[in-house]
Amino acid sequence: MNKCSIVLSLLLVIAGCEPKNQSEKENHEIMQKEEKQKIEALLNRYKSALNTSDAVLAQSLYTKDGIFMPTEAPSAIGSENILSSYEFIFSQIQLNIEFFIDEIEVESDFGFAVTSSRGTTLIHATGDTIPEANRELFVFEKIDEEWKIARYMFNKTEPKK
Repeated sequence: MNKCSIVLSLLLVIAGCEPKNQSEKENHEIMQKEEKQKIEALLNRYKSALNTSDAVLAQSLYTKDGIFMPTEAPSAIGSENILSSYEFIFSQIQLNIEFFIDEIEVESDFGFAVTSSRGTTLIHATGDTIPEANRELFVFEKIDEEWKIARYMFNKTEPKK
């Protein structure tokens, strides 16, 4: 169990939200697993949006008041700004990346994921293809039974050669 899971478990016990009997615990674990799978599917749709330069799809995966915080660029707050930000990014580059999920945690209608990504970036202006590597933090919110990205931040790491 990692530190985040331990802290989350302790907070649930303190708040009185921890399942009380074995059956409740098993049901809770099954629901957690199902919710994590839904978030993983959302991350796969997001990867598809990035790799196909689909700004509309990327925007649709966020909450209406979502925040996209790209490296070395202003935060895009809200649906329209998120769309504009992705349209600009995709006009400049073409990504070809793979996501690696390090952790997904869910509690009630909120969750987070820590991921990394690696691949390449085609720079439209020069035609150069360069290595791409990032680490990412996603915060999710479940709205009308559907997981959405509420906050997303990433920063560059050294690409593995």
